[in-house]
Amino acid sequence: MPEALPSAGEILAFATGLADAARPVAMRHFRTELDIVAKADASPVTLADRAIEALLRERIAARFPEHGIVGEEMGVTPGQGPVWVIDPIDGTKSFVTGLPLFGTLIALLDGGRPLVGVIDMPALGERWAGMPGAATFNGAPTRASTCRSLAAARFFTTTPDGFSGSDAARYRRLVDRVGIRRFCGDCYAYGLLASGHCDLVAETGLQPYDYLALVPVIEAAGGVITDWAGSALTLDSDGRVLAAATPDLHEAALDILQDRVP
Repeated sequence: MPEALPSAGEILAFATGLADAARPVAMRHFRTELDIVAKADASPVTLADRAIEALLRERIAARFPEHGIVGEEMGVTPGQGPVWVIDPIDGTKSFVTGLPLFGTLIALLDGGRPLVGVIDMPALGERWAGMPGAATFNGAPTRASTCRSLAAARFFTTTPDGFSGSDAARYRRLVDRVGIRRFCGDCYAYGLLASGHCDLVAETGLQPYDYLALVPVIEAAGGVITDWAGSALTLDSDGRVLAAATPDLHEAALDILQDRVP
């Protein structure tokens, strides 16, 4: 019979322990000469990506041998019930260019929904963690802003190059209405949102390991994170992500992304 799932707090403590283990591996390789391999989608992968994922998989399998694992570099390991979703280095392009805005993302899904999530920034020594009812930044409670209007919103996206076709037109209409727009950051922007320094993030082309760890952090900090249809993010989402500090701001952005307003 499968082992009963520990409490969310125990699971989160294990997940932060995984992040502790991953940090020195990332930093051992950061700003060193690296062999960079281009994957099928042209995104880069390094020895650090693979080493971190192998380490995390080993520790998860030792503690929860029946759990499934989905990782960016090594694919899917089937299991029973809960599923771990890991991105060893989110922001590999930042990593290989010496920019410290890369992170390690760790999530556990229970019943298909993210239960706990960790956003760890090894080079910055910063970490967000979330579970139902509790979001923290470096161990202290954290909260999203109270921003409700697009005109006042501080907007982030990793790169405008990520939008194409009709999504590019929607993106342009959205950013034309925000107060401040900033680029770069990958997962870091979502951590900033959870701490009240950013109000709105919109992206496309993401994979489950890019966004599922963000969900418990954003939601526990009082924010909203969904796909562009306003639906909950799952392993099967289409990769279009919208995160906002408040429900009102989220709805205003959805109005544009769903073509409800010109």
